Amino acid sequence: MSNRSHRNAGHIGMNLLRKRGLMHSSHRDALPASTEATSHIVAVADCLDTLRRIPSRSIQLVICDPPYNINVAAWDDLAHYVDWAGQWLSEVERVLLPSGNFVLFGGLQYQGEAGSGDLLSLMSWMRQHSRMLLANLIIWNYPNGMGAQRFFANRHEEIAWFARTPKYFFDLDAVRTKLDARTLERYKRDKRLVADNLDKGINPTNVWRIPRLNGNSKERVGHPTQKPAALIERIVRALSFPGSTVLDFFAGSGVTARVAIETGRHSIASDADPMFSTYLARQRNQISETAPAYMLIEERDWSRHPAFQQTVWLLCGRRQRGFRCRRHLHRRVAVVIAAVVIGVGRGDDRALGEAPDQRAEIVHHHEHRGHEHQRQDGREDQAADDGHGHR
Repeated sequence: MSNRSHRNAGHIGMNLLRKRGLMHSSHRDALPASTEATSHIVAVADCLDTLRRIPSRSIQLVICDPPYNINVAAWDDLAHYVDWAGQWLSEVERVLLPSGNFVLFGGLQYQGEAGSGDLLSLMSWMRQHSRMLLANLIIWNYPNGMGAQRFFANRHEEIAWFARTPKYFFDLDAVRTKLDARTLERYKRDKRLVADNLDKGINPTNVWRIPRLNGNSKERVGHPTQKPAALIERIVRALSFPGSTVLDFFAGSGVTARVAIETGRHSIASDADPMFSTYLARQRNQISETAPAYMLIEERDWSRHPAFQQTVWLLCGRRQRGFRCRRHLHRRVAVVIAAVVIGVGRGDDRALGEAPDQRAEIVHHHEHRGHEHQRQDGREDQAADDGHGHR
């Protein structure tokens, strides 16, 4: 059987973009590098309370490690799991940018451990109720774990990666696996492979072999289901960009906030556990002194965080295709911006009197759309999007 990638529109489109030295449109919308301190909201709060405060289309990456509902503890047994999860899944779709990504950790139920749903149930719910796209199912494979007598010992967890739209952001170069010199030399003999890409490393695939944290690991902060920083870092580097915002409303051990600080992203981290602040303080103690500057926002007023100013940026054109604000655009949307400033602190889309999708149209109606490079690579860019899911 022939290689499906040879006739895959998305694969062909991305290759054309790379050969012409162009980039996918999701990368053109990435913020330029900044030396300013990143901002990090920290809250002990219910997940839905946190989500409902966040403006629509303001988050680049949501990392979600919810209770698995497989009875590992008292808090991990929910009578109406899917109904409860459906509420925050809907909110996730609302807060994500068009280039945004959603990463969902989960477990599968074995031997009737729980009856109201698991990761498969949540993915089924999304197929029926969400327009987000399943980009990858990642297998986190770890060598260490418990033994078993009546079944094969489990050595993996599933991570479902969903994209908000086909224009999702993905930075493969940031997470390529480096090849040793001997292997690199052997691979370069294969003329079908691109030498420049091999120098950068290879695609790590969707099977990630990263050890779990042992009980005596130096990373441990006391949370019972803490994820390794290396695992979260790969997700953050691949699916977000410096200066964007990462959200984790089941923040648990605080590792997502720590990784965001270390990689120059903003973050919003909350958890209902009163111990969350303690766990995060222990995570911060492990941050290197050479890490980028950052500031914590622990008060109730979140308006200083960039995610709460995102709506204003969109309206004045700063995030639209790299444009700078124009005076005529300022005049036309001055009244609208004033309305946003009033309502944005509470995440209120109704401050505009428009739905989120309609609000975006206000900008599109007034902005100049004549970028030469967009005309040149638009066809290949669209081919790359259309081919997604047929890999």
